[in-house]
Amino acid sequence: MSGTADAGHGLRVDDFDFDLPPELIAQQPPAERGSSRMLVMDRATGAVRDARFADLPSMLQRGDLLVLNDSRVIPARLFAQRIGGRSTSHPTLDAKNAPSMGHGTRNIKRNEPAGRIEVLLTESAGENRWRALVKPGRKAGAGDRLAFPAPNGDIELQAEVIERGEFGERLLEFAPVEDFFAVLERIGHVPLPPYIRRGDLDADRERYQTVYSRERGSVAAPTAGLHFTPRILDAVAAHGVEVARISLHVGLGTFAPLRVERVDEVHLHSERYSISAEAADAVNRARRERRRVVAIGTTVVRTLEAAALRAASGEIEAHSGATDVFISPGFEFRVVGALLTNFHLPQSSLLMLVSAFAGRERVLAAYRHAVGQKYRFFSYGDCMFIA
Repeated sequence: MSGTADAGHGLRVDDFDFDLPPELIAQQPPAERGSSRMLVMDRATGAVRDARFADLPSMLQRGDLLVLNDSRVIPARLFAQRIGGRSTSHPTLDAKNAPSMGHGTRNIKRNEPAGRIEVLLTESAGENRWRALVKPGRKAGAGDRLAFPAPNGDIELQAEVIERGEFGERLLEFAPVEDFFAVLERIGHVPLPPYIRRGDLDADRERYQTVYSRERGSVAAPTAGLHFTPRILDAVAAHGVEVARISLHVGLGTFAPLRVERVDEVHLHSERYSISAEAADAVNRARRERRRVVAIGTTVVRTLEAAALRAASGEIEAHSGATDVFISPGFEFRVVGALLTNFHLPQSSLLMLVSAFAGRERVLAAYRHAVGQKYRFFSYGDCMFIA
């Protein structure tokens, strides 16, 4: 599923700007998961009131369908060094021409000095291949080889740059290892967003992950879900609310900055998603019975609405795919009737999605209220329930 969902009606990207004091950007998760504040907004009127996230179960209606994104964040932030010159004999790195990469291999010889290169894996692109953002990009051109050492100096991974894209985007091919994700767990870092101005900590491996995460593949957390605890999920079920899970693996489509001036010029990177037969059936039954579908996060909104757009029969089908659907004011929502979401960056596609759901002026007014009441913003911040 791909495409722009609407034309933005002449809006500019800077029409979605707002003033945010830097001290309101949360640098740490709350001391206790589930203790965040929650701004409650009436979608029809724009009226807002202050509440706590723990109040959410009592605000849901019996028969609601709560949809979660169970994607799991991988430690996708890596540090590399360039090794040797550019490949001339073979376009990719394979097990034959790569130095040994088993756990315990010592530092290999380098033909030239190399500084540290930051690599953020963004999407799997087939066997041993990953799309990535590389910084500084000038140190990683097509044909360059990269080595990824562990803290003790052992080389755990190697890759070759296969393609060079814009804005630091690269396609990497890794030399095969027995368990790629196990290596990431050893040497990778939690991919905290850049507005969190600190290094990742051991605690982030748990707190930058939802308690119901299952399907690994995201390089940023579906942050609305970070507030849930097992106890709150139990309270949701006890309130007569049905729960379903889908998976959308968060990648560049969610967090890449917009580099255009007009909303109708925005094009997002695609992101992979999967809807099980069980989840599709739950959503279709809720729609037929006119029960409310409550999306936990913008990733759930994009997945369900993309699936509805592709459904010729009107019924969401069980399937896996990818979507670059961009939702902005003027979009007609077919599935989602309520939304829990964190506060989003100015001029971002996520803020545009929320504005499409509840109205740009109303959402920006709610954000001004949140700033005035000193809510905590962004990934580790507070949340907003729009119903």
